[in-house]
Amino acid sequence: MTELQIRKQILATALRMNAVGINRGKSGNVSARWVEGFLVTPSGLPYEETRPSDIVFIDAKVRPQGTREPSSEWRFHFDIYRRKSEANAVVHTHSSFATTLACLGMGVPAFHYMIAVAGGNDIRCAPYATFGTQELSDKALAALDGRRACLLAHHGMIAVGASLAAALALAVEVESLAEIYWRALSIGPPATLADVEMDVVLEKFRTYGQPRQAEE
Repeated sequence: MTELQIRKQILATALRMNAVGINRGKSGNVSARWVEGFLVTPSGLPYEETRPSDIVFIDAKVRPQGTREPSSEWRFHFDIYRRKSEANAVVHTHSSFATTLACLGMGVPAFHYMIAVAGGNDIRCAPYATFGTQELSDKALAALDGRRACLLAHHGMIAVGASLAAALALAVEVESLAEIYWRALSIGPPATLADVEMDVVLEKFRTYGQPRQAEE
């Protein structure tokens, strides 16, 4: 895949996260790993007005390249790629239900087996830190330890994937789980699945889905 194709995919992902309702306006950001660095959406530019050339490249020495300023959250994107070799894309949103829980400092426990989609037996909420700071990145990385998604207190959500499509799909799933959990809490605290059951689910998820077809 060429750099231009990835730039177009990043922009399409940003537009898609707004279209499916897990983000609004100029909030949130999207990135993808590229060569010895990553490409990330620019700061404060409406996605509808963004062009592939506006996507900013940041190299391994944290040097931005391009005509735009990178997203203010470039630090946690940089740190995720540095710490998680399996991560090729990051989607950060301010989705309504995940952010509602995050504003209460709440993560999402194993009230539903699909919590395992994020890589563990819960979805953690990172403690609050000012947006765009190294402190926020450090707290987000701690919450993402052994996970593919986390909430950010008083802020939003991060989802990490092997591709942009995977990261976006995970962000949609986390928001759906946050909504169901929020609705369950309106009736009463839901029961949670035991760690031993979540271990079974996590193991099943390792081989879940369609097998790869052999090339003819």
